[in-house]
Amino acid sequence: MNKRKYYIVAADALPDIFVKVAEAKRMLQVGEATTVGEAARLTGISRSAFYKYKDAVQPFQDMKAGHIITFYALLKDNPGVLSHYLSIFANSGANILTINQTIPTNGCAGVTISAETSEMVEGLDEMVERVGSAEGVLKFEILAG
Repeated sequence: MNKRKYYIVAADALPDIFVKVAEAKRMLQVGEATTVGEAARLTGISRSAFYKYKDAVQPFQDMKAGHIITFYALLKDNPGVLSHYLSIFANSGANILTINQTIPTNGCAGVTISAETSEMVEGLDEMVERVGSAEGVLKFEILAG
C-alpha cells in the first residue's frame, strides 16, 4: 500500500505553479473569480495546470479544520506571561487539549500546547502572528499538525 506523505514547505521555496494554484483556489473561494478559467487567467496559469494540481495544493491555514496542532513556545519566566499566552489561544477559539511546561531555567520556560483548531474564529496565521509578537514570548513555532 502506498501511503501518502505531506510536508509543510515555505511558500517561497515552492515552484510558482503551486503558489498560483493556491491563489486561484482562494480567488474562487472568496468570489474574486467565478470560473476556473477566470481564476487561471488572473493568476497566469493554464486551466489544465489548475486541474492537475488543485487537489494536491492547499494552504496550511486551510488544513487546520478538524486537526490537532502542537505548538511550542519559549517564554520568559515573568508574572503574567503564561496567562497572556494562554489568553491568545482562548480568544482565537482554539480548544487547548494539553499543556506541558518545563521547569524554568535561566529565566525561561518551554511550553508545549496541543490544541483542536476546527472552531477557531480567526485564521491560524493571525494567531501565530499575535503569539509571536506577544511580550515575553521568545520563540514560537508549530511542531506538528
